[in-house]
Amino acid sequence: MRTHVDGASVGSKGDASTTSSLFAPGVSSGPEQPPIDLKTARVHLIGIGGAGMSGAASLLLNLGAKVTGSDQIPFDGMGILVEKGALVSVGHRAGQLDPSVDCVVISAAIGESNPELLAARAGGLLVLKYAELAGALMRQHEHGVAIAGTHGKSTTTAMCVHLCREAGLDPSFLLGARSSQLGGGSGIGTGKHFIVEACEFDRSFLHLAPDAAAILNVELDHLDCYGDLDDIIEAFNRFSRSIRPDGYLVCHAEDQTALRVMAGCSANVESIGFTDRADWQAVNLREERGCFSFDVLHHDEAIGETRLSVPGRYNVSNALAAIALAHHAGADLESVAQALPTFGGIDRRMTWRGAAGGVTLVDDYAHHPTEIRVTLEAAKRRYEPKRTWVVFQPHQAARTRHLMDGFAEALTVVDETIVLDAFGAREQAEDDEGRGEVSSSEKLAQRIRRNGGEAQYMQDSGMAARHVVQNVLPGDLVITMGAGDVWKVADELVEQICRPHGA
Repeated sequence: MRTHVDGASVGSKGDASTTSSLFAPGVSSGPEQPPIDLKTARVHLIGIGGAGMSGAASLLLNLGAKVTGSDQIPFDGMGILVEKGALVSVGHRAGQLDPSVDCVVISAAIGESNPELLAARAGGLLVLKYAELAGALMRQHEHGVAIAGTHGKSTTTAMCVHLCREAGLDPSFLLGARSSQLGGGSGIGTGKHFIVEACEFDRSFLHLAPDAAAILNVELDHLDCYGDLDDIIEAFNRFSRSIRPDGYLVCHAEDQTALRVMAGCSANVESIGFTDRADWQAVNLREERGCFSFDVLHHDEAIGETRLSVPGRYNVSNALAAIALAHHAGADLESVAQALPTFGGIDRRMTWRGAAGGVTLVDDYAHHPTEIRVTLEAAKRRYEPKRTWVVFQPHQAARTRHLMDGFAEALTVVDETIVLDAFGAREQAEDDEGRGEVSSSEKLAQRIRRNGGEAQYMQDSGMAARHVVQNVLPGDLVITMGAGDVWKVADELVEQICRPHGA
């Protein structure tokens, strides 16, 4: 069934075509470079500790590539990469870069002043962004599947991989997160499909040329690289038009902004949602402790009943997208319905960390107002706490300033919020904190209080953990939240709250 917007079909000829080059069509990557065989290449990754970068490193090692890399601090999963044969250094120094490597890959967090990047450019080495490497990996497979959206793409990507695995398709994959259930953030399968999380930051997803994709939602974000919402919509539109003309796109029937980005897309489009406007529908929703069971319809035909083991109504939408993509890949719907309840989620998405003395600890990656709002709603339905605490670490001072009202509104409903300094993975040190001004985090705490909420700013994460330990009561839910390293606070809370109780 074709999806129409404002009475007109969304299908028309796109601007992307297949290519055997290392780079995606229509994406400038500097001077023309010879293709690289990633199965034998020597690759150096700067910022190897990021979730996507470490997953890509693992993929390269599994392919047979020789991998070196560096990151500013030790990271989760570093030992695993070393065991697989990677040479990983802590700290960035020009001397760590072997001038004989075939290419250098940089994460989005790496600035032009990085000494290893400067050495690579001075030596005339091929430098790729992480997204360009993901595109190159996709083109080594017969079928590419890319999942994009402002929210939910990591979970939906992992869910799609799980459904395809359980259906016997055994895809390769690359996430921007880690999944214990899938064996990490990446994997090499024997199947024809490569499933990748497609990030919109810096227009990264334009380096992909998938034959199947999903656009889950489109909202205002990443204003450090986009001018406004129209700029974001234009980028998502380019992504939709990069899908192969005979390809397949899934979008949300009830997200009007997401529907706008399909203009000019030549792929076959199907929609997901909760109303009869959607091609894939979830109906008869039943909730138990925050998790949903539901019936799936495709073109109004009953497919069957299934359920989720991860909480949140938003995950029903994610599941519909994963089901649609898995079915398009060749998974039979009976296998998909049986496999969905066994999906256990991904790391740092409402991850239960422990419970003791009547206090429950949860860790979550939410770093956008919409994500915070729906996560809090799902967590309260899941745990039914007497009080809810949030230790929130904003991700980037710039995002915090741009979306200040949204953050304050989302956190006003919390019984007590502790706001930490922003984690500035892609920012220079001389932001508002460095200029001696009141920090964006402190301003956020003030704004929450003006809205009638309870919030305080704490610069020291250890102090924040101690404050929670000294003041929580039985029945309380404590959520550490943010895309940075706030999980370290969760670790400390586990030690101080759970370990004394033997939990």
